[in-house]
Amino acid sequence: MTGPHNPHGPSSDRHDGIAKLAVAAIGVVFGDIGTSPLYAFRETFAGHHPLALDAIHVYGVISLIFWSMTLVVSIQYVTILMRADNKGQGGSLALLALISRSTGRGKIGPLIVLLGVFATALFYGDSMITPAISVLSAVEGLTVVRSELEPLVLPIAVGLLVFLFMLQSRGTAKVGAWFGPIMLVYFVTISVLGLNQVVRHPEIILAMINPWYAIQFFMIDGWLAFLALGSVVLAVTGAEALYADMGHFGRRPLRISWFWFVMPALLFNYMGQAAMILSLPVAEAQEAIRNPFFLLAPEALRLPLVILATMATFIASQAVISGAFSVTHQAIQLGFMPRLTIKHTSASTQGQIYIPVINWLLMAAVILLVLMFENSSNLAAAYGIAVTGAMFIDTCLLAVVLFSLWKWKPWVAVPLLGIFFLVDGAYFAANLTKVPDGGWFPLLVGVVAFTMLTTWSKGRLLMRQRMQEAAMPMEIFVKSAAGSATRVPGTAIFMSSEPTGVPHALLHNMKHNKVLHERVIVLTVTIEDIPYVETCDVVETQDLGQGFYRMKLRYGFMQETDIPKALSPVNVCGPRFDMMQTSFFLSRQTLIAAPKPGMALWREKLFAWMLRNAATAMEFFKLPTNRVVELGSQVEI
Repeated sequence: MTGPHNPHGPSSDRHDGIAKLAVAAIGVVFGDIGTSPLYAFRETFAGHHPLALDAIHVYGVISLIFWSMTLVVSIQYVTILMRADNKGQGGSLALLALISRSTGRGKIGPLIVLLGVFATALFYGDSMITPAISVLSAVEGLTVVRSELEPLVLPIAVGLLVFLFMLQSRGTAKVGAWFGPIMLVYFVTISVLGLNQVVRHPEIILAMINPWYAIQFFMIDGWLAFLALGSVVLAVTGAEALYADMGHFGRRPLRISWFWFVMPALLFNYMGQAAMILSLPVAEAQEAIRNPFFLLAPEALRLPLVILATMATFIASQAVISGAFSVTHQAIQLGFMPRLTIKHTSASTQGQIYIPVINWLLMAAVILLVLMFENSSNLAAAYGIAVTGAMFIDTCLLAVVLFSLWKWKPWVAVPLLGIFFLVDGAYFAANLTKVPDGGWFPLLVGVVAFTMLTTWSKGRLLMRQRMQEAAMPMEIFVKSAAGSATRVPGTAIFMSSEPTGVPHALLHNMKHNKVLHERVIVLTVTIEDIPYVETCDVVETQDLGQGFYRMKLRYGFMQETDIPKALSPVNVCGPRFDMMQTSFFLSRQTLIAAPKPGMALWREKLFAWMLRNAATAMEFFKLPTNRVVELGSQVEI
């Protein structure tokens, strides 16, 4: 029996919850793709490869935008790729972990890993350009209100971006409550502005959904149509964010938001811009194409629209920065980046984190971009190559998923993948033409990030191999040391990166201090390739006798590694842990680059630099500062 106040029972609550998540997703996930109308349509006509403002080209472009949204966002990402979730989590690294766990490495394993890591590296380039182009394009709306305000555009944009990055350390829990309502108002506003033009020129609807106009565009102006793809793709930037943020909201709320609200709003606005341009005389159209988004509004409403658009781009930039923090956290947990200081900005929401190093590096890069490129049109030349590169890699990974995980029939998978490879490949190829005009920047960022990610992963592997070569079996150590060393009260926990052998810190402690604690724990923290590990599966213990225990703590790659918190309920290896009676012993390796087979000498030196600048294990594992002893050793690789 259901209560009188809930006639629909639990299903009503479930629907209410999905509706709330769908609204919240509009505020967090769709900011990037939602602010694309500010510059995507404009850049296709007034960018580095201008197009004639006639019906053939306008209809062709609007049709390309519609079918790009349909094929790339609606079908590839929202319908298919969102099904490839790693315990609910999405994104390139989560997909990489899913493929590695489900299929094993095999012959193509290393290639899959490299593709996933490179997609992650490209994401950093995207996360630098998105705040720069979004905020700059919104502030440029001031020139539509009053042309004499143009000298203020750069200072205002830089000021807003500095404020945005300064805000990160405080977290977004409080201001985040406003994101959903603001973006709802923004999407409704751009819909109404677009519909105002569409009702006057309804023929634009048929032109948009008819693929013949896109085909005709290529038949008449093949090379220009190909180059136009480099700007058309700006309309779908942010598609990968839908997949990456799936874990925060779930696929169903994201699909509801996209199909029933966001996609229609975007299409109405793009149609409105196209209809307005076609309705104007040629001379006026050429002037209007410099900023058609803001000219959709009546003159009296343009300043409020600039303020609303600036708020929307602020929110979109916030989402991208938060995404950079999440991706970095995943990369650290999966062993592709050194430990960094991570601060949690919300006591209730696990995913809200702040990484100071990433924040300040992003801020420096974003402000440098704004000052270097000076306006959003110049930035648009740099934008897109990172996004299309990541999309193409996602398609490669999707091919592995369809054949290896889901076992789709070739007659279904091959044509579908053929379409995706054709579309994504065309977009990527068109964006390669932008490399001399600014596309080199995200590629440079991607190459640097990729080099650092792979160097850290390879260096860790080599270092662990060198340390294992000299490791003593634990059973032999227990028999020889238990009777010969003086035992002192308390618990000693020796951190070990390997699940076998004696930790270096334990050997050094015996060598220099010649004592053992009553209870000795050799603790290994392992990060699984799933987002979260159930509480009951976190701790594994093994009694080695003589007061020695081996313990393993298991975490998912989205979880916080808080060792004292994980140890507090443990009672299977003697009495419960009292942190004031427990000492943590850490090994701190100093790397010596040597001309040994493994890595190039410059990469060894890079790895050594990264190792020196990594956050300490004490900080990363939340160990009590007054209960930690560090013992150093030197390792050659």
